[in-house]
Amino acid sequence: MGLFLVSVRLLAASTAALAPVVRAGFEGVVVTDLDALGIGWLGAYLLANGSVVAAVSLSLFDAALVDAGQLFMLVVGSRLGAAAVVVLVGAADYTHDPESTLRESTRLGLLTFVVSHSIYLPVALVGLVVLPWLTPYLSTTAAGATSVGGVPDVVAPLTDRVVGAVGPTVGLLVAFGGLLVSLWLFDRLLDDLDTDRLRERYLSRLENRWLSFGLGVVVTGLTTSVAFSLGVVVPLYNRGHVQREEVVPYVLGANVGTLVDTLVVAVALGTPAGVSTVLVVLVVGLVVTALALAAYAPYCEVVDGVQRRVLASPASFVAFLGSLLVAPAVLVVGW
Repeated sequence: MGLFLVSVRLLAASTAALAPVVRAGFEGVVVTDLDALGIGWLGAYLLANGSVVAAVSLSLFDAALVDAGQLFMLVVGSRLGAAAVVVLVGAADYTHDPESTLRESTRLGLLTFVVSHSIYLPVALVGLVVLPWLTPYLSTTAAGATSVGGVPDVVAPLTDRVVGAVGPTVGLLVAFGGLLVSLWLFDRLLDDLDTDRLRERYLSRLENRWLSFGLGVVVTGLTTSVAFSLGVVVPLYNRGHVQREEVVPYVLGANVGTLVDTLVVAVALGTPAGVSTVLVVLVVGLVVTALALAAYAPYCEVVDGVQRRVLASPASFVAFLGSLLVAPAVLVVGW
């Protein structure tokens, strides 16, 4: 966690030092909120990690390179892209494993994608409606604050000295490396947990959709790792021990819990407006998720229908994969 926090602060310090250069590039790319949504989405593809994209987005906001509305969309885009990465990994596994079927390789990944997009696309639409009214309030929340909980005040002198010694470009690369290494180390730490016991005691009975949702939130929030929280469910799901109707609420909960690490980054950067913006994403996501759980039967039918259509044939699946690349590109280009 220490490496993660230091990397976050180093990322912020390097971004601030590079602000004139970054601003010149961003002014021609991120003009609207939809541009920001597409950039966050594509960024998750390039880094194969939505959490790092969210951290970069918060650093850009901390350096006043994007406003609160664009930050909102960047965070939502990072969630959309992270969900699609799971599907792309499954598709790659299918091409390298001739014994597996398309359905087997992408089963949980596609389910995660459909569920995630069914939540965060409505969140993005809500954002487009409310952000013009909300952005001025978020952008001025505690303007000029430099500390939340004292964390940045302790780390900032160190990161500023590093940037001064090696330069902002090298500092930015070191920050990226630190974030990726810290997340990798945390995943390695999670490998030592007794996942079999976790499955047996807590995840083998997910009949109650609200309990299943709560477990998804707690497991993902505590571990800050969607890969881990979904990984412990994969054997149960693939072997038929839990049904789709039981695992969908768990995935919905994981989609909410995954914003915890983004909130931690906002707190570490000491930007109350950033914290408020992430909280707005979290609250809107919770409301949309609650509506999905309240109308659970028809919601599951829609999820099942989309999944069946995508996997109806290899051609339909290839077309679906193509749409994953085209959609964010269209948002950025503005066609």
